[in-house]
Amino acid sequence: MLPTKPYLTQAHVQKILDAANQYAIQNRHVVAIAVCDDGGHLLGLIRRDGCQPVSSYFAQEKARTAAMGKRETKAYEDMINKGRHAFLSAPHITMMLEGGVNIVVDGHTIGAVGVSGVKNGEDGNTARAGIAAILN
Repeated sequence: MLPTKPYLTQAHVQKILDAANQYAIQNRHVVAIAVCDDGGHLLGLIRRDGCQPVSSYFAQEKARTAAMGKRETKAYEDMINKGRHAFLSAPHITMMLEGGVNIVVDGHTIGAVGVSGVKNGEDGNTARAGIAAILN
């Protein structure tokens, strides 16, 4: 028998986007929110009114990096800030700023949420608010 693992459905993606968007509204954050699967493929995106266009790209790349690396993008930012500059040349990991959060279910990273548009810590909080909608 082949092993099985959890995965994101479109209903999960919508719940994540709705919750992250609600968090952004409550905190007056003008952000882009991206959700991807475990391979970094985009499943959903919101660009809030007034959000700069480049934030849509950054949000997608933060999500992709968190999913493929199976860790929050803040971990990469911290490593680089502590002198591990070699990560700047890592292939397929292009957005090493806080704001990408991987979604872990039963020990499996099943995808990630990336947020861009406000301070990096608040980007991460917005992503975590979205993820909480499906894990709690």
